[in-house]
Amino acid sequence: MSVKEITETRQYLTFKLGNEIFATDVAKVREVLDLTTITAIPRTPDFMSGVINLRGSVVPVVDLRLCFEMSKTESTRNTCIVVVEVLLDNESTVIGALADSVEEVIDLEPDQIEPAPKIGTQIRTDFIKGMGKRDTQFIMILDIDRVFSAEELAVVRGQEQSKLLVETAA
Repeated sequence: MSVKEITETRQYLTFKLGNEIFATDVAKVREVLDLTTITAIPRTPDFMSGVINLRGSVVPVVDLRLCFEMSKTESTRNTCIVVVEVLLDNESTVIGALADSVEEVIDLEPDQIEPAPKIGTQIRTDFIKGMGKRDTQFIMILDIDRVFSAEELAVVRGQEQSKLLVETAA
């Protein structure tokens, strides 16, 4: 969805990665969890932190900072996991994303959102749906489906299925 397709007020969950504030549509967010034990899986990409047990389900966890070519997420008392639901090949997939901290849920009007700049951001601009303006602050609104592209999710899903096979074999 592009900025032009945002025609009504929407709610966004804002969170921090480093000094930058990001947001994603609350409709994509399932829940926010305190940082818990993440089981690492060997031979996965660096951005793949591992998996967590979420009420009996295996949920892959990705370090968003590494996805955006920032330094690895450091564990602090504010570090959390934002559990989102994304579409991959028209199939819903649940994935956790590490964030330095969750800020708040905000409402943004369509006129408060501008297209992403082509230069001047640390992350690839195809991940950014738009730039929200709130007071003097800019918020990068992520296209969460694009962040977890088909290629990246294929890797993550393969690991999730491997983990399930290992658990059922044990």
